[in-house]
Amino acid sequence: MIRILRTLFKAGLIFVGISMLWVGLYRFVPVPFTWTMAGDLAGGRSVTKRWMPLSDMDPDMARAAIAGEDSRFCEHHGFDFRAIAGAAYRNAKGGRIRGGSTISQQTAKNAFLFQGGGYVRKAFEAYFTVLIETLWSKRRIMEVYLNIAETGIGTYGADAAAIRYFNHDASRLSPTEAGRIAAVLPLPKKRAAIDPRGFVRRHGNTLARYVGVVRRGGLDGCLR
Repeated sequence: MIRILRTLFKAGLIFVGISMLWVGLYRFVPVPFTWTMAGDLAGGRSVTKRWMPLSDMDPDMARAAIAGEDSRFCEHHGFDFRAIAGAAYRNAKGGRIRGGSTISQQTAKNAFLFQGGGYVRKAFEAYFTVLIETLWSKRRIMEVYLNIAETGIGTYGADAAAIRYFNHDASRLSPTEAGRIAAVLPLPKKRAAIDPRGFVRRHGNTLARYVGVVRRGGLDGCLR
């Protein structure tokens, strides 16, 4: 029993060491590939991605992401417990299931883990969320998020999305274009930002209006 515990302890230390080095490396270099991208390739789909530094990206893209995914991004330290509680309450009442994941949590999942996996994956997601909030800046978290988030079938990142949907890169986005890309983020395999209909059009237009609210309210202050 003691030998087993000692082995588990050593394995835990090795995992912590490797994960810290992994997260530390991604603080400085672009994320080259993710498990979600690997899943697309395994499914016979191509992968389109283009890395763009946050400093080159139109700031309205980050504002639209904050408006749509995590309005308290600059305030929390990885977990928005009010959003989690609110999502749990809404889900308990029935209807469409909603999550309470922050941009930090989504970045941790997208960069280091795979989709699905239930509570085990959620536990690792929480661990990596703490690491990136500790070792990265908020600007870096947003930069990684907007470069590796799935924005369509086989499409990753805001820049690749802008080229796919609007025929220009993400250095110049109108609030409507940024809002429509952000509207695709929750269900990228089922939604498209070009000629959108139904929910994507309505939600994208709403997010476009909230881009100005985020800017005027300083909700993107940690990115400036």
